[in-house]
Amino acid sequence: MQPLTTEQIRAVIARGKAKDAIFQAVGILCLAIGLLVIFLLVGDMVIRGAARLNLDFFTQFASRRAAQAGILSAWVGSLLVMLVTACAAVPLGVAAGLYLEEYAKRNLVTEIIEINITNLAAVPSIVYGLLALGIFVYAFGFGQSILTAGLTLALLILPIVIVATREAIRAIPGMIREGSMAVGATRWQTCRYHIIPYAMPGILTGVIIGLARAIGETAPIITIGALTFIAFLPPLPFTETTEGSAGLFEWLMSPFTVMPIQIFNWTSRPDPAFEVNAAAAGFVLMAMVLTMNGLAIWLRYRMRKNIKW
Repeated sequence: MQPLTTEQIRAVIARGKAKDAIFQAVGILCLAIGLLVIFLLVGDMVIRGAARLNLDFFTQFASRRAAQAGILSAWVGSLLVMLVTACAAVPLGVAAGLYLEEYAKRNLVTEIIEINITNLAAVPSIVYGLLALGIFVYAFGFGQSILTAGLTLALLILPIVIVATREAIRAIPGMIREGSMAVGATRWQTCRYHIIPYAMPGILTGVIIGLARAIGETAPIITIGALTFIAFLPPLPFTETTEGSAGLFEWLMSPFTVMPIQIFNWTSRPDPAFEVNAAAAGFVLMAMVLTMNGLAIWLRYRMRKNIKW
């Protein structure tokens, strides 16, 4: 085989650079098309719903008149459901991921659990709604309440939190564990003071991804019986109601609605004025998701900045 000449080598390098340039141009074009579509959709939503984005829209309940309808019960319900979801899914998901990665023995049972957790992340959300309907609504008797909705969405995002926690823990160098145990720390002390703090930025990313998915879910919430029209808020703790004094967790058993349900209800109305309300509510929901992601990015930056390897 004859060795390549200098001109042939240069030609091969030039062809490779040309292919790289073409691939880069195609990638930039695809990115530009995707961003253009997003900007057009968001811009259309803002233009159509800008007239309703005022204080009254956030402080009024739903109404049969489009001009008087608001999203007070919807955005309050979304925040409360997300609170229950985070309180249920985050501790359980992080603990499960930590156990599987640091404590569980590598055997057939562990492998089966890992495969099932990965598969559960791709299960359609309506399946979780049907599961919650049978367990939380009927078996446990929680009814069509904020607690049921929060636990349902917690089941939905639990596999995401577990997988993100395990991946974040795997990214920690082994010398951190070895150094901690070399000075006499127990496995729990190593996890408590080294593994979890170093993995927290990655864990937080998975938590926010899960919550961002949960806040926009509609199918499981409809399945468990969320209301499409509600004109009251859950009772505040230790306040007087028609049924007596409300307890600290009385709001957990209250009927509810959320932003996706409110948007779905308005888009199904024949009156075009409700489509304006739906556009405004859609922009508010998108702003809530972006705020959650922005907060997560800020917290992740602060945590990574404070980590000292």
